[in-house]
Amino acid sequence: MSKHIPRKRFGQNFLQDAGVIASIVHAVNPQPDDIVVEIGPGLGAITKPLLSRLQHLHVVEIDRDIIERLKAEHPPAKLTIHAGDALAFDFGSVSERPMKIVGNLPYNISTPLLFHLASYGNRVLDMHFMLQKEVIERMVAEPSTADYGRLTVMLQYRFEMETILFVPPEAFWPPPKVDSAVVRMIPAPGARGVARDEGLLEKLVSQAFAQRRKTLRNNLKGLADVADLEALGIDPGLRPENLAVEDYVRLANQLSDKGIKS
Repeated sequence: MSKHIPRKRFGQNFLQDAGVIASIVHAVNPQPDDIVVEIGPGLGAITKPLLSRLQHLHVVEIDRDIIERLKAEHPPAKLTIHAGDALAFDFGSVSERPMKIVGNLPYNISTPLLFHLASYGNRVLDMHFMLQKEVIERMVAEPSTADYGRLTVMLQYRFEMETILFVPPEAFWPPPKVDSAVVRMIPAPGARGVARDEGLLEKLVSQAFAQRRKTLRNNLKGLADVADLEALGIDPGLRPENLAVEDYVRLANQLSDKGIKS
């Protein structure tokens, strides 16, 4: 088939470094009967080695040219293609069994896609994603650092995460203008507390980080007051990045106990 031209609107940068590909597949460690979903298979850099180790693979792809290419190269008995936008895809529809999700995520939608995927935390064994290095630094950040924010808190509430590989621009075609990395995400329900109203936790964290340079006292007006914070031993003069994930969970539960809803 003719050479595929990368499309900017889909954020396409195709992985081509054999060593990086092998490292990712090794990290995913697919077993023959695993349920694996690949997001954005592209030209098949990861798809083909995954297929060689799996009885069946699911892929989610939005580019119609790539979908036709995949159909021509792989029989339906081996590959199920879910045509459409990963941001709108119901990953829970793939299988009743826990799954592995892997992908070289488009950098232009990486943050909303991560929030979408987080909602399936109870349905996955693990997730391995190639992302912009700066995004992964935010995902794994520690409190009281510049990278720590809303994305950090909401993902660390649900997952244990670690950076497992750094990937230079030249590993892709065309080379992106940023450095990349691979993150491993393993569901860890309850590891940092359990929010009785997860919607309220999301609302609290979103409001707290709406203006990073302001204090909690100012950012949480209308939702949590000084007395709410001080009752938990939290200094209202702190900035949002100073609170651990557990602190946000405790505060959300206290607000829930007061009758505040998401």
